[in-house]
Amino acid sequence: MKTSLKQFLVPMMVLAFLIGIGACTPTENQSNDTLFTAQELFPEPPRPEGQTDVIELRVDPIETVRIAFIGVGSRGTGAVRRYTFLEGVKIVALCDLVPENLEKAQNILVEKGLPPADTYSGTEDWKKVCEREDVDLVYVCTHWDLHTPIAVYAMEQGKHVATEVPAAISIDECWQLVNTAEKTRRHCMQLENCNYDFFELATLNMAREGLLGEIVHAEGAYIHDLRKLNFNTEDGYWDMWRLRHLENRNANLYPTHGFGPLCHIMNIHRGDKMEYLVSLSSDQFGMTAYAEQKFGKDSDYAKRDYKKGDMSTTLIKTHKGKSILIQHDVTSPRPYSRKHMLSGTKGFVQKWPIRGIALDPDAHSFMSDEEMEELLAKYEHPITKEVGELARKVGGHGGMDFTMDYRLIYCLRNGLPLDQDVYDAAEWSAIIELSEKSIENQSMPVKVPDFTRGSWEKVNSVTYH
Repeated sequence: MKTSLKQFLVPMMVLAFLIGIGACTPTENQSNDTLFTAQELFPEPPRPEGQTDVIELRVDPIETVRIAFIGVGSRGTGAVRRYTFLEGVKIVALCDLVPENLEKAQNILVEKGLPPADTYSGTEDWKKVCEREDVDLVYVCTHWDLHTPIAVYAMEQGKHVATEVPAAISIDECWQLVNTAEKTRRHCMQLENCNYDFFELATLNMAREGLLGEIVHAEGAYIHDLRKLNFNTEDGYWDMWRLRHLENRNANLYPTHGFGPLCHIMNIHRGDKMEYLVSLSSDQFGMTAYAEQKFGKDSDYAKRDYKKGDMSTTLIKTHKGKSILIQHDVTSPRPYSRKHMLSGTKGFVQKWPIRGIALDPDAHSFMSDEEMEELLAKYEHPITKEVGELARKVGGHGGMDFTMDYRLIYCLRNGLPLDQDVYDAAEWSAIIELSEKSIENQSMPVKVPDFTRGSWEKVNSVTYH
């Protein structure tokens, strides 16, 4: 009897499928963990000889912290103003490429009756600032590309560093920060102000007190319509630097605002660590549409190829089996959302887009606003109890900026470990390139480097000393 080609091929295809399934089915010696291995695109380099980790790093107390500000545009000028309200500090130097920015920052000091600072405006003058012998802390508020170069050079000159976010824009830069901090034994803090939001600090306290049980899943985001600033050719971002990043990279370019508070609540590198992530991005629509509307369809801005997709979404799995979702979108016409959500075995809390808390045994719906406010007052973090009233008066994103500055100076003056260390700076900033590689490879799982190189279990929780 003749066998048709179809009759022959169908059974063979089924057999091939079953063989494939069998090859993917765990045997006694093969666990599910080995089936789909996250790609180790960025192997962890060995720690240089003679270096040790800087977890819980303590240095000698500094009675008066002498500060140099590098970058005094809108963000840096705000920082200068806040520092005039702090005790135990002296602003000795200001550095910026734009003379008008230096003048504004200097006027803040004069109006407060403080001594004027030395000013620098040359392209490479930030190196001169770092080399000064009368500087203890270099405070970096430049565009992203200079954060790591300045931080590394400052630490090499014996200075502590506080740098705006993100602290690094590549995995290589992350390792530069870590290795330099370990070698020099200098502090390197990423200025993640959202960790000091009053609500976020209260939820950190709730988690520490066990109110939410075991935190199983968390979500954060930075969703902010920045199209007007991105395309502002007069008084937007200096030299339109942020637009260039959107044009050249498809990644979660600004992960730390939503991510930082979650990492502290979930004890990342303090008893747990990130294992791998997967990322995807929508295509780009918003930048082109806005450019066409603002400049015309035939304009240079409308014809550019913007690589950054409108919405970037990243999922992270931790060593202890927890999950974290973070998102980034600065090109869509939608309300601001810096999502902060925690889901635990005993309760749920979120700030954006709607504030709410739900606890067992009535976690099916949010508690009333009155109950929530009572709970937030009960679990107010000790730091905000201490400085919250002054922080609200000084301001800076509702007071969280001033709280951040206050804590930095408090720790330096008392010889305490900083709330955020160099490993925080590296881990949170690393999401940029890790997400980029996952997106490039159809959401391939990518292993997250252990920037502590095995020291992540030395302490078991975040402690704001």
